Amino acid sequence: MKKLFGSALMGAAALAAASTVNASEKIDVGLLLPYGGVYASLGKEIENGFMQALNESGMADKFNVIKEDTEVKPPVGLAKARKLVLQDKADVLVGLVSSGVLGAVRDFVDGAKVPLIVANAGNDAATGAKCSPYITRVSFSNSQVTRPMGQWMYDQGIRKVYTLGPDYAAGHQMIESFKAGFEKAGGKVVGGAYTPFRKTKDFGPYLTTAGATDAEAVFTFYAGGEAIAFVKQYDAFGLKKDKPLYGAGFLTSSLYVNAQGPAAKGVITSLHYAPTLDTPENNKFVGAFSKANGRAPSEFAVQGYDAGRTLVEAVKSGANDPASITAALSKVSYTGPRGPMKIDPKTNNVVQNIYVYETVDNGGKLTQKILGTIPNVQDEANGCKM
Repeated sequence: MKKLFGSALMGAAALAAASTVNASEKIDVGLLLPYGGVYASLGKEIENGFMQALNESGMADKFNVIKEDTEVKPPVGLAKARKLVLQDKADVLVGLVSSGVLGAVRDFVDGAKVPLIVANAGNDAATGAKCSPYITRVSFSNSQVTRPMGQWMYDQGIRKVYTLGPDYAAGHQMIESFKAGFEKAGGKVVGGAYTPFRKTKDFGPYLTTAGATDAEAVFTFYAGGEAIAFVKQYDAFGLKKDKPLYGAGFLTSSLYVNAQGPAAKGVITSLHYAPTLDTPENNKFVGAFSKANGRAPSEFAVQGYDAGRTLVEAVKSGANDPASITAALSKVSYTGPRGPMKIDPKTNNVVQNIYVYETVDNGGKLTQKILGTIPNVQDEANGCKM
């Protein structure tokens, strides 16, 4: 962590000396991600995107990256955050996949006054009632991803839906936000269930119940290994014909859609990124990522990339310590792989497009066909007071 300079009484010579020291000092970055367990692949994907942004900036040598494994466990995530700040003297923290881990570290980050750039965890409260000037989210909020889908599905003529999701913070927020949007549009949720998180291997009983309802479609949120299992079992139960499957885009992420195979065909989801977006910024990003990793990037990769890009832009503006980085982050805006994005200073949550896409077979390769764009989706303050 850098020493603070800049007293009003500091002379010109001292200011010049301070500038020289700061320019040569590295910024210590604590990278907090899961490297094992159900979300290990997500953590590695975010790291790959983050390092791509630092390398592209030509400023990689400016940053000293220290990695820690949260193990997707809130107490472990909090302990690692404390270690990075108190022992390693990190100037900024980056990462977090699980909403539960974000909830666990929130008060520590706020009290320590060290900026945290959230690269995945969508916990609504972190940019709502539990917001903090030290927490900036460049990924998404859970409600931001699924809320617009309620109106979109209603506009397609769907009137009755059954919901399924994992029983933890993100699952509830994703599903409840969709329900609020769908019912506000005029639709009816005829039933739903939450499945035990990281414990459910057999979705059969839940699919049997969903199939027995008069719902016209099923809306869901699953990610990682649970998404692979759910999509394959939904297809095996033969439900897709009578009850098309919709959900948050993590359900058919490009990171593991190939593991789902033909079962993923026809599934329609909403998300803030798809690798098939045809823009100069995304084509450049996809090309570089594919060259380095041998496959197209996922939404997790672009979140890591934008976490790195946002940090780089803040540092380019002159920020070089926790206080100045905190102040600079909310002013960052640019057009990147996912389209135009900026940070809402009222919540410190990202403002971005949400894309609706269908997983299709293109010459034997599963890919994402964009069906619609909902521009500049912004969360309400939801109790946030900066």
